[in-house]
Amino acid sequence: MKTKIILPLLLVAAALMQSCVSNKKYAELQTNYNNLQTKQTELKQSYDLTQRELEGSKTRVKSLEEQIESEKANRAALQDALNKCLAGNNQGNVNIAKLADQISASNNYIKELIAAKGKSDSLNMVLTNNLTRSLSQAEMKDVDVQVLKGVVYISLSDNMLYNSGSYEISDRAGETLSKIAKIIKDYADYDVLIEGNTDNVPIKQQNIRNNWDLSALRASSVVQALQNTYAVDPKRLTAGGRGEYNPVADNSTDDGKMKNRRTQIIITPKLDQFMDLIGKPVQK
Repeated sequence: MKTKIILPLLLVAAALMQSCVSNKKYAELQTNYNNLQTKQTELKQSYDLTQRELEGSKTRVKSLEEQIESEKANRAALQDALNKCLAGNNQGNVNIAKLADQISASNNYIKELIAAKGKSDSLNMVLTNNLTRSLSQAEMKDVDVQVLKGVVYISLSDNMLYNSGSYEISDRAGETLSKIAKIIKDYADYDVLIEGNTDNVPIKQQNIRNNWDLSALRASSVVQALQNTYAVDPKRLTAGGRGEYNPVADNSTDDGKMKNRRTQIIITPKLDQFMDLIGKPVQK
C-alpha cells in the first residue's frame, strides 16, 4: 500500500523539477535575446554615425580635389606656354624666367593644398570621434555632429538646451555642454562660433521683439555658459543669431519646425596656411 502512494508522489516531484528547469532555461534565452537586440541597436546607431562622417569627408575631399585638379590644369597651361616660348625663340629671357617661376609657384601651391587637406581631415576626424564617443545614446538623439568642408558642426536641439519659450539654459543641458566644452578646451587652436536658429513662428515677449532677438539671445546664453561654467576662453568664442532665415527643413510641418529650432556650435581649425590657400590665387 505504501509503495502505491509513494510512486505517484515521485512522479509529481519529477514533473515539477522539469518545469523549473524549463522556466530557468527560457529566462536565460530571453535575457540573451534582449542583449542581442540591444547590441543590434547600438551597432545600427554606430553604423549610421559612421555613414554621416563618411559623407562629410567625401564632400570635403571632393572640394579640395577640385582645387588640386584646377591647379594641375593651370600648371599644364603654363608649361605649354613655356614650351612655345622656347620653341619660337622670339621671347626674351625675362618672360621665360617669369613663366618658370609661375610653374614653380603652381607646383608648390598644389603640394601645400594636398598637405593642408590631409592635416585638416586628420584633425577634424579626431575631434569628431572624441566628441561622439563621449556622448551617451540618449544625448545623441539631441545632438548631431557633422564635418563639412573642413568645419565641424555640432547641432543641438532647443528642447535639450533651453526651457520652453526661453533663452535660459536648462538643467538637463549641463552634462552635454560640459562634454562639448572639454573637447573645445582640448583643441585650443580652434575658433568656436555659436549660432542660434529658430523656426518661422513669430515670437514677441518682454525684452524679445522677434526671432532675431531670440536666436541671438540663445547663442549668447550658450557662449556665457561655456565661458562662466566650463571655463572656455572667451577670446575663442563668437555668438551670433540667424533667426528663421537659415532653415534646414520645411517650416510647414511640426517636424520641420523642430529641426529648424536649433543651436549650432561651429568649430573651425586655425590652420592659417589652409585657410589662406582656399582663397589665395597663385601669384602671377
